[in-house]
Amino acid sequence: MKFKVLILSVFVLLSFAMCGQAKEPEYKNAAHLLVFTKTDGFRHESISSGLKMLFDQSKKQNWVITATEDASFFNNETLSKFDAVIFLNPTGDALDQNEQAAFEAFMEEGKGMVGIHAAADFEYEWPYYGHLVGAYFKTHPPAQEATVIFESHDHPAMKPFEGMKSYTTFDEWYTFKENPRPNVNVLATLDENTVKKYKNDEWEMGDHPIIWWQEKDGMRTFYTGFGHTHESFQDKKVIEHITNAINWVVKRSDK
Repeated sequence: MKFKVLILSVFVLLSFAMCGQAKEPEYKNAAHLLVFTKTDGFRHESISSGLKMLFDQSKKQNWVITATEDASFFNNETLSKFDAVIFLNPTGDALDQNEQAAFEAFMEEGKGMVGIHAAADFEYEWPYYGHLVGAYFKTHPPAQEATVIFESHDHPAMKPFEGMKSYTTFDEWYTFKENPRPNVNVLATLDENTVKKYKNDEWEMGDHPIIWWQEKDGMRTFYTGFGHTHESFQDKKVIEHITNAINWVVKRSDK
């Protein structure tokens, strides 16, 4: 564990050193972000690229980032220091009841949450989280190129896709146990016709939301299905998409 913490600390220091050459921040007031990447199931290799992307953005965006896989950070005192929690490809069951209760209290203070890709493959037995993330992962076809169709550009996270009806890229395309549409604001769906069939077609939903947002009682949450591959966190449009989503959940912009 000490070895892992040392590696993460070196990574953070290197990332901030890289950010030192960036332009001055666009935002005067810092946003404090907790990025949680603990996995108790499949572990995405792209977590490292996702972290690098976030730290690379931090200087310009004036983000103060704490990245951890330590679930004990989910306590009332520690969480009070943050404006939002970013669930970057966590999996499995990582938080106990006390840690879950602390996160619920955090959100009910009007804070923010962004779920990236495998955030939907996380904490299946915690209904409160399930409501915030919007839907739970069911299955997926092999990672491949497919097309996302935009339903609305009326959200800051969709700014990089302005003027575009769709976007074709390589990723791993989740299907969900239930269609989230009745409970969320859908921004984009997966064009299932662009996904190659394979022996297990249970992934098909017909109506297949892949990006959405929610706002209720001062809480803002955002989910994006992008983020399985290293390349997804190097895609300029996806980087801006996630960056704008984070700035939205910390209330730097309105819809």
